[in-house]
Amino acid sequence: MVVLSQNGCQQFPLIKACKPNYGFTGIPAIDMTSPHAKAQMVEACEEFGFFKLVNHGVPMEFMSRLEDEGIKFFNLPQADKDRVGPPQPFGYGNRRIGPNGDVGWIEYLLLSTNLDSLSQISSSISPGNPQNFGFAVIDYVSSVKSMAYEVLEMIAEGLKIEPRNVLSRLLKEEQSDSCFRVNHYPPCPPELEALSGRGLVGFGEHTDPQIISVLRSNNTNGLEICLQDGTWVSVPPDQDSFFINVGDSLQVMTNGKFKSVKHRVVTESRKARVSMIYFGGPPLTEIIAPLPSLVKEGEETLYKEFTWADYKKSAYKSRLADNRLGFFEKKRRP
Repeated sequence: MVVLSQNGCQQFPLIKACKPNYGFTGIPAIDMTSPHAKAQMVEACEEFGFFKLVNHGVPMEFMSRLEDEGIKFFNLPQADKDRVGPPQPFGYGNRRIGPNGDVGWIEYLLLSTNLDSLSQISSSISPGNPQNFGFAVIDYVSSVKSMAYEVLEMIAEGLKIEPRNVLSRLLKEEQSDSCFRVNHYPPCPPELEALSGRGLVGFGEHTDPQIISVLRSNNTNGLEICLQDGTWVSVPPDQDSFFINVGDSLQVMTNGKFKSVKHRVVTESRKARVSMIYFGGPPLTEIIAPLPSLVKEGEETLYKEFTWADYKKSAYKSRLADNRLGFFEKKRRP
C-alpha cells in the first residue's frame, strides 16, 4: 500500500477507536460440536447478529497458509499489486471502497469463490509460483464454504424450519453469487494517531448485504460491532476461531427475527490486521422474502419481495453507512 504523507492521510476519516474491552463477555462463543449449538446460534443471531465459532473443523494449517500467502502479496511493490487490479469486479483494490466516495486505510483482494476463477487469478497474484496461492486459497475457501453450509443448516434446525437446507441451498447452488476477500489494514501512522488521538478508519461502518459472512483474522485488534442499543464494542481477535455475521438478506428471510450486524474496522498503530471473509450470497435471480414458516398467523411481513440482483444493484448505489434495507421495508399500518 502506498505510504501517504500526513496531508495525504487527511482524506481518510478518523474515528476514536473503542478501547479493547476484554472484560466485555457478551459476544457469544459457540462450540460447533455442542448439542446446544443450534439453539445458541439462533439466540446469538437474534441478539447480536454475530457470534464467535470454535471447534469449527477448518484446519488451522489452511488458515495460516492463506494468511501467509496474502501477506506475501501485500508486501509486493505497489506496481506489482496494481497489475492485479482494479477490481472489475474481482482483483486488487487500494483505499477506495465501492464507487460512491467511501475510502479506508485498506488494501484488499476481492475474489470469486468459483474454483476455476480462483485458479486463473492465482497466476496474476503469484506469477512466480501461482500454485502456492492457488492451493492455499482453494483449500481455505472450500473448507470454509462447507462449514458455512453446516452453520446455516444448524440455524435452520434451531429455527425449526424445513427442509434443513432451506438456507444453505442458496449458497450451494452453482449460480450462487458468493465472493471472498482478503483485507490488509496497514498500521495507522503513529504520528497521526499521536496528533489526533484517533485512528484511521480501515473499513467504515456497514452491514453485509449477503446471507452470511464468515470472518477470520490474525491476532490484531480493530473489528468493532454495534450493539442494538447503539453502543460500539471492540471484538477481541482470535486467529483460531471464526466470526459469523448475519447479513441483510438473512434478516429479511427471518422477517427481522435476526439482525444484520453493523460493524467497522479501525486501524491501530502497532501491527497490521489481515482478515479473510467469505460472503455467502444467493443466485442473482433468487427472490429474497420472509420465509412463510417464520411468519406467525396474523403477523405482517416487514419487507417487500426482491431479487438478490435488485438488492445488489441498490446496495451498489449507496454509501457504506446507508440503511440499504430501508428501500425494501414495508410501511407499517397505523
